Amino acid sequence: MFDRRLLSNFDWVLCTIVLAICATGVVAIHSATIGSPEMAIFRVRQVYWIGIGITFAFMTTLIDYRLLARWGYVFHIGVILALILVLFFGTGGPGTPVKRWLAIGPIFIQPSEFAKFTLVLVLAHHFRESRRIGNLGFIELLWPTALVVVPFVLILRQPDLGTALLLLIIYIPMIFLAGIRKLIMFFIGCLVTFSLPFAWFFVLKPYQKDRILTFLNPEEHHLTTGYHVIQSKIAVGSGRLFGKGFEMGTQGKLNFLPAHHTDFIFSVFSEEWGFLGAVFVLTLFLCLILWSLSNVLKTNDRSSAIMTVGIVSVIASQVLINIGMVLGLMPVVGVPLPFFSYGGSSMLSMMFGIGLLLNIRMRRFMLQ
Repeated sequence: MFDRRLLSNFDWVLCTIVLAICATGVVAIHSATIGSPEMAIFRVRQVYWIGIGITFAFMTTLIDYRLLARWGYVFHIGVILALILVLFFGTGGPGTPVKRWLAIGPIFIQPSEFAKFTLVLVLAHHFRESRRIGNLGFIELLWPTALVVVPFVLILRQPDLGTALLLLIIYIPMIFLAGIRKLIMFFIGCLVTFSLPFAWFFVLKPYQKDRILTFLNPEEHHLTTGYHVIQSKIAVGSGRLFGKGFEMGTQGKLNFLPAHHTDFIFSVFSEEWGFLGAVFVLTLFLCLILWSLSNVLKTNDRSSAIMTVGIVSVIASQVLINIGMVLGLMPVVGVPLPFFSYGGSSMLSMMFGIGLLLNIRMRRFMLQ
């Protein structure tokens, strides 16, 4: 029998914030593609993906999040198998030759987008028991670390350094919340520091090294790898306070910016809507993050608290990395702006995360 308390606990504020970000993103994509007839299809597809994503989020709320977490291992293994298939049968997505997608008819699916949320599910389920919480040492972290390392290596092989690093960024706050020993934290910090030279010489691809060098000194590479970062900063700066006006931007329309409807969409939006428009979007994301984190303070369920922190880590890290990238504060990586950039896989995975947050809030009364 349906419990009416589920509807009374439905989080309309969270839905409103997400829909506002999606709507603003559609406006930005429309403007970014207005001067190119062959790209006009992207704004139409984005509306479709938002509709499918909303349906996906709604379906996620129908199943208790604890049951979804219990099935997290199945989902995680499924994503890992899909990542393996990408290495052998992967294809380039729309506008990029890098093989990170699986083509299913006319649809391109990027499994790495879903790996972030299946990781959240399995870690939340793993740390649900009291015996697995607090004073975590090397032995206790072996299995959780393996759950991260396997998809991390597969995504790194694509290569997709940005998404692979996101898995580590998600993992860290979740194990902090679970209770890791301070000595282990110190050891991990030292290990990361001393492994950087090895990663530079033996792990990073030449183009990834170029991106880091460009980040450190973009002006020295202003005609090559630094060109797009410089153009992005020009786009953001030229918007000034009020912007050039809707559909009046030039950096995207004249193709000075790469992926101006995906990774660099914030630059296009800032050029047209100025500083005030950029602050409006950032305020929406800040409200989304803070409102979502309020779930942690309103639940006595360890699994839901860890799951919430993991989901918020996904959203917050992608916002910080994407905004930092377009402003030249971070190296350029292929990380889209959640709910804002064009992308079907990104939209579906993010809506799945929102569905989990709604799910947790709707069922919090069951634990009171």
